[in-house]
Amino acid sequence: MAVEKVNSSSSLAEVVDRILDKGIVVDAWVRVSLVGIELLAVEARVVIASVETYLKYAEAVGLTTQAAVPAA
Repeated sequence: MAVEKVNSSSSLAEVVDRILDKGIVVDAWVRVSLVGIELLAVEARVVIASVETYLKYAEAVGLTTQAAVPAA
């Protein structure tokens, strides 16, 4: 029985398509303090996804109700 090695490489288009299909969330919290005094605090949440993927998961956690309400 021979072992066959397959060289599979993904193109950039395939990688981007997979990222947009599944989505990526990057959540970061940075705090810089000196002698107990907070000098800088940065909180960031970055979501990369297609609109369809974002809406599917946003609806699951209740984020779409704010967008559906018309401005008074």
